Amino acid sequence: MDLLAKLEILADAAKYDASCASSGTDKRSSIGRDGAVKPGIGSSEGMGICHAYAPDGRCISLLKILLTNSCLYDCVYCINRASSNVRRARFSVDDVVRLTLGFYRRNCIEGLFLSSGIIRSPDYTMEQVVAVARTLRVEHGFRGYIHLKTIPDADPALLDEAGRWADRLSINVELPTQEALQSYAPEKDLPGIRRSMGRMRLAIDAARERTVPGRAKPPRFAPAGQSTQVIVGADASTDRTILSMSNTLYAGYGLRRVYYSAFSPIPDASAALPLAPAPLLREHRLYQADWLLRFYGFGIDEIATEAGGNLALGMDPKLAWALANRQHFPLDVNTAPREMLLRVPGLGTKGVDRLLVARRSRRLRLDDLVRLRLPVARIAPFVIALDHRPLGDPASAALGRRLAPRAEQLSLL
Repeated sequence: MDLLAKLEILADAAKYDASCASSGTDKRSSIGRDGAVKPGIGSSEGMGICHAYAPDGRCISLLKILLTNSCLYDCVYCINRASSNVRRARFSVDDVVRLTLGFYRRNCIEGLFLSSGIIRSPDYTMEQVVAVARTLRVEHGFRGYIHLKTIPDADPALLDEAGRWADRLSINVELPTQEALQSYAPEKDLPGIRRSMGRMRLAIDAARERTVPGRAKPPRFAPAGQSTQVIVGADASTDRTILSMSNTLYAGYGLRRVYYSAFSPIPDASAALPLAPAPLLREHRLYQADWLLRFYGFGIDEIATEAGGNLALGMDPKLAWALANRQHFPLDVNTAPREMLLRVPGLGTKGVDRLLVARRSRRLRLDDLVRLRLPVARIAPFVIALDHRPLGDPASAALGRRLAPRAEQLSLL
């Protein structure tokens, strides 16, 4: 099989891994369903190139591929499982190095995201993945971004070496509970995954320690940290269960991101799997709730309040909380503390910080909020300004209908 044919298979096989890119974009391919090229430049759908974000916020393009889609494991939700009837391919280490350097020199990419199915053994597979990164760094002086998907069952020495060459490492937990993994991915072990995450956190923290005179600088280790992915809707886990797992991983293992991937039915699927895909809107709501937990001071009990422990799909979790807790509003933008302003629907962290700086020098009016580029129509029912107080107290249901996205907007998520 030639290199281009391998690339077609192994780039497409990597599309199910969301842990290096944002999700939710419209599919805008330059290739029509009939195979004809349509007018326009670029595509956000084509496999092989994905967009990720560097620690400093830059959007970077990565070559996103699998080393191989052959796998010893038989995870029922995975299209590359051992029993799946798909075309198989495998890159050599030199193949991946040549592709990465070729795309990089043509200014098509700024780095590499490399994952793999399990071949021969976890150690052998991890050796091959690490060899790609080592060859790029040592033999070719590659300075681009490298994200490696690691294998928790591999020798810890191999994980240590992976962190030496990679910018970011990730281990996918896939499902939020050990019971779900036992049912759907019996070869995987959640405690083992967390042990590997713990070792990586210790190495990452050690590499970030400040140096002192007379002490050698700690070796470089995954400066962009570690991340993981969880599949949403493949099992019966609720949003509360998923978010509780994420909270544990953020607090205990210092993860930079938990990525949520809505389950999509696969060919020749097991009867244990759902027949319908999980709503992309559920994935979107989990990302919003994740942000509230990490940056807005919310607790899980405050946002996952729907029957059954799931998030409301019809409105974002912050608005849902505000409507259910009207006793906290309206807030005076001139006196309210930062932690309460962050709970106003429509106010983000940067908007609140701009507001706090502005009110140091004057009492704020509604026009001042406009000049601060705040979404006044959205926040007005929840705030008081020098010349503004919400008229009356509209029922939460009526206010929710006015502020929640329309059905056609939700259909785009």
